[in-house]
Amino acid sequence: MPVLLLEIDRRTEDAHDLVAKLRRYWEWGRLLPKDADKRTVDLVRSRPDAVDQVVDHEKRLWRRVYPPTGREGLVPVAFVFADTTEAKVANTIAVLEEAGRRYWAPRRYQSLNSEAITAKDYSRVVRVVVTTLEQLLEHGAGAAVWRRLGRMGDQTLTAALNNPDGDDLYRDQEARANTEGQRRRAAEWEAQRPVCKRCGQKFTDQRWEETTAHRRAWGAGDVSVCGACQAADVAREEAAAEAARLQATAPLELEDDQEPGRGRGWFRRRP
Repeated sequence: MPVLLLEIDRRTEDAHDLVAKLRRYWEWGRLLPKDADKRTVDLVRSRPDAVDQVVDHEKRLWRRVYPPTGREGLVPVAFVFADTTEAKVANTIAVLEEAGRRYWAPRRYQSLNSEAITAKDYSRVVRVVVTTLEQLLEHGAGAAVWRRLGRMGDQTLTAALNNPDGDDLYRDQEARANTEGQRRRAAEWEAQRPVCKRCGQKFTDQRWEETTAHRRAWGAGDVSVCGACQAADVAREEAAAEAARLQATAPLELEDDQEPGRGRGWFRRRP
């Protein structure tokens, strides 16, 4: 039997009284122990919603009283109805579901991948199951006689308390969404990769960075060509510069048709 708070109702209380009880269970699950850190206490007093954001369940009062439930959320509550009719039970469940929604209904996860996340966050709620004493006596607590608020049909107690659309599903969907996001961003990035205007090859990452980085673009040469074509341009320029340098430093010699000693003649540089 899991950790479970039990309320047996012989229809001596109005359905809205049960909603009030549910509210008190929910409020109790948010209380801090008396020896809680002063900074945490001051934060929760100034921002009541902070208890859900910064105070883990392990640091709350209810964990001093009960062991972990093994599931998301506060300690679950079971309403067992006795000496009543199916119609009255159905009416009470309807009131609990509608008027008590704030206390039992999960919220959507806040995520950057919100469109891909259908999982629900049960960390702030009280899971509520209902049944009748007659069903328990006839079938036993281990049978499919429990109905979870917000669901249709009866389940076993374990199934009713589980959250198949909770944390496990969230982690799976978040991981899938992150992987898909990485793939999509990589494809979008690749689609923007420049293509060499001369040979048609795509730029390497290094060449792309050279032609776009503000501090490096000035030395990248012709930014419309790839690294290989740019290297070829540099090699040609260097070869031409070397040839010009050699020609400029070659010694002068007389033209073939000039004779020595006849005044200024025509000179040419040695090849």
